[in-house]
Amino acid sequence: MAEALRAGTAAAAPSRVVWLLAVAFTALNLRPFLTAIGPLSGPIQADTGLGLDAMAWLTLLPMGLMGVGAWCAPAVLRWRGARATVAGALAVLALGCLLRWAGADGGVLIASAAVCGAGVALVQGALPGIVKRELPGQVAPVMGLYSAALMGGGALGAQLSPWAVQQGARWTAVLAAWALPAALAAAGMARMLPPSRPAPAAAAASAGSAWLLHRPRTWWLMACFGLVNGGYASAVAWLAPYYQAQGWGAAASGGLVALMAVSQAVAALLLPWLAAKRADRRPWIWLTLAAQAAGFAALALAPGAAPALWAMVLGAGLGGCFALVMVLALDHLPDPAQAGALSALMQGGGFVLAGLAPWVVARLHGLTGGFAAGWWAHLACVALVTLVVAQFAPQRYAQAMRGWG
Repeated sequence: MAEALRAGTAAAAPSRVVWLLAVAFTALNLRPFLTAIGPLSGPIQADTGLGLDAMAWLTLLPMGLMGVGAWCAPAVLRWRGARATVAGALAVLALGCLLRWAGADGGVLIASAAVCGAGVALVQGALPGIVKRELPGQVAPVMGLYSAALMGGGALGAQLSPWAVQQGARWTAVLAAWALPAALAAAGMARMLPPSRPAPAAAAASAGSAWLLHRPRTWWLMACFGLVNGGYASAVAWLAPYYQAQGWGAAASGGLVALMAVSQAVAALLLPWLAAKRADRRPWIWLTLAAQAAGFAALALAPGAAPALWAMVLGAGLGGCFALVMVLALDHLPDPAQAGALSALMQGGGFVLAGLAPWVVARLHGLTGGFAAGWWAHLACVALVTLVVAQFAPQRYAQAMRGWG
């Protein structure tokens, strides 16, 4: 009887292709609520009266909550299990998007950003560990697919939202419409995941996190992830307004953000696959950091010279680096539970740090009257990450996770 039950469970288990589709569609929903804001900043500011500092909260708040939520993910997984956590978090994201129907009130719009960020946080904190458990031995390419779909969703948000407004739709309705795919993803994950089986990160919840927090390597990973994603957050928040200030329309500037996001998706998909051929990820990470440096320098020095090219270069650097650092964290520990907990901690601290970046750029804009100072600040962050990554040699992973590494 027990053997028959096991056989039935195995037969009912989702196939690898179904898992890949589920991961991709879930990730596709995690960025449109962020990337749609920048291209629509003109009508949003006109209707809500929000200034640049207040607009920065539409990125800062969800990014910060993504960080806090990632820290909470292991405990929530232990308490509720994988199905309730991931499907429930996607339902929260759908609710946050739906709240934007009333987004003409600036307070409601900012609150909706918080709700969306909370939902995304739990998904991002849980999914890497689930991937390592369900698709062992394929972590690098699957995380590349996850990262590519995440960035591809960002491209859709940046491109479709201003296009819909240009066709006559109200921006509040356009932002609220992103609730539909999020709700579909929630329904899909509710069918895919087991009802009570905890995700791997849950097994390492409190004690595992405390143990990892005593390792300096955990904090270095947080810093790298945060500084890189800070560049992404600022580009999402301010690239479109930067070019709108130079006379670009909402659709054209949104198209530039979308082009950047498509480039992110392509790099996020391809680079982990290429990097999977060797254990040392550092040469590929340095390549992505060089692309980021070139992109930020071009934005600061010559924004009118080939903006599409430099948006693509910057996007490739940001997207590829995001995916590779996600893989790098999972590489550090062979056990899926511990690797998932490390990934959750890295994302938690990283997203809190990244969330500050759009606000810092807004403050620098207020002090200097332009965005160039913000792009230079991100160039300095790229230089710092380049130095830190040098210590991430694969032969030192075990030593780093035992103590000082």
